[in-house]
Amino acid sequence: MDQDNCNQEIDGISYNLKEPFDFSFLKKHGTVFKVYDEQDSGNICFGVEKDGKKYFVKFAGARTARSNITAEKSISNLKRSIPIYKDLAHSSLVKLISAGEIGGGFTMVFEWVNGECMCAMYPQSREKFMQMSIETRLRVFDEIVTFHAHVMACGYVAIDFYDGCIMYDFENEKTIICDIDFYSKIPYINQMGRMWGSSRFMSPEEFQLGAVIDEVTNVYTMGATAFALFGDERDRVIEKWTLNEKSLNVAKRAVSDDRAKRYQSIKQLIEEWEEAR
Repeated sequence: MDQDNCNQEIDGISYNLKEPFDFSFLKKHGTVFKVYDEQDSGNICFGVEKDGKKYFVKFAGARTARSNITAEKSISNLKRSIPIYKDLAHSSLVKLISAGEIGGGFTMVFEWVNGECMCAMYPQSREKFMQMSIETRLRVFDEIVTFHAHVMACGYVAIDFYDGCIMYDFENEKTIICDIDFYSKIPYINQMGRMWGSSRFMSPEEFQLGAVIDEVTNVYTMGATAFALFGDERDRVIEKWTLNEKSLNVAKRAVSDDRAKRYQSIKQLIEEWEEAR
């Protein structure tokens, strides 16, 4: 633990913050059985159980251990995400139940998902995820791109999508997308330079101040997701690809640095991917 951080405990579960914070208000939501305190978003998240049901509680307002933004900015970011979850409601998206101010901050409550996350931040979960059969991972990818076709149809663009947003529910054989807080309505212009996200999944324009961020950008993100599921995230070569060469060529075209050479829509990517398989 960083010596500048403080350790707290709730319902027998320990976690780290930059400074003490009173989470006694969580009793309203139930008993805490899991804490996620390593996010760099400024949010701290809890798995809670009440009356036999489990929920995922995302809270902004505490100074989390890995965040470099203020608690006020974290609250603002979380509040702006409410209409995003409502507008993009989908069978593959985690379901928002409620949101509101509480405990000196802001909270969003979601249905709990018994899923394994693809992100390397959770090594045991990632290992189980990546040991899934090729057929299962193909279904996962299909559900991811289908959701993002829905995102575009709703007039949004995906921002900050990476493997930490991907979970798989083994019991129900279902892919769940979470953490879409920074998805935005189109048209959208890069006003940051380097945008939010994992560089492994980010297109060149997501590093370029003033660049258009649109469906062609998301084609790149989906191509990078294909490499994460079926190949190597960095070395995009046939030796590390687990599907046929035609599908590799589809994924390579999707992640072209030249926007004009990429597929110009998620729908076109889906059609080419299905034909290649």
